[in-house]
Amino acid sequence: MIAIIDYNAGNLQSVYKAFKHIGCECVITRDRDTIMNADGAVLPGVGSFGDTVDTLNRYGIKQVAVDFINSGKPFLGICLGLQLLFPYSEESPGAEGLGVFGGKILRIPNAEGLKIPHMGWNSLSVNPNSRLLKGIGENPYVYFVHSYYLDAADKSIVAATAEYGVTIDAAVEKGNVFATQFHPEKSGETGLAILKNFAEIVGG
Repeated sequence: MIAIIDYNAGNLQSVYKAFKHIGCECVITRDRDTIMNADGAVLPGVGSFGDTVDTLNRYGIKQVAVDFINSGKPFLGICLGLQLLFPYSEESPGAEGLGVFGGKILRIPNAEGLKIPHMGWNSLSVNPNSRLLKGIGENPYVYFVHSYYLDAADKSIVAATAEYGVTIDAAVEKGNVFATQFHPEKSGETGLAILKNFAEIVGG
């Protein structure tokens, strides 16, 4: 069973429906025991880094997420859920993320012809050794909605990159922790394949 961590994120239901569509048992919850007893956990997310950190702290979910990651069971962050794995974001000075990995969350630079937020389909350059992204091809298209991007300190954790005026570290994975800046639940068959890969990592 996969616990989808509930802190009123805007993409909770779409993530839930995507997992159900691929036949995966899952539950939306913010109950600590339910999350900790799950076989895998997903931290979805859209919106402001700082506001979300405040909400996670208010519900006590920030520590639960850290404890779950430390348990060694598979964990997936989606969109803002990726950014929250890092210490801070330019979007919200003073707000502290989970700090699981080192790196910077930076605003996408204004460049001629590029709209911010970065919204729509974009190709990925996939690390062929990625477990999360296996079988989706070298340059698949996935769906993004974001104004801030990851520049990971340790490039060995980067599972995929995308180009949008700057090189975006679009997916990361290390050990039991996986995350995507793009939205698998909005990325058609490619996205469903990624969620299936995560479900297989979890154990079915």
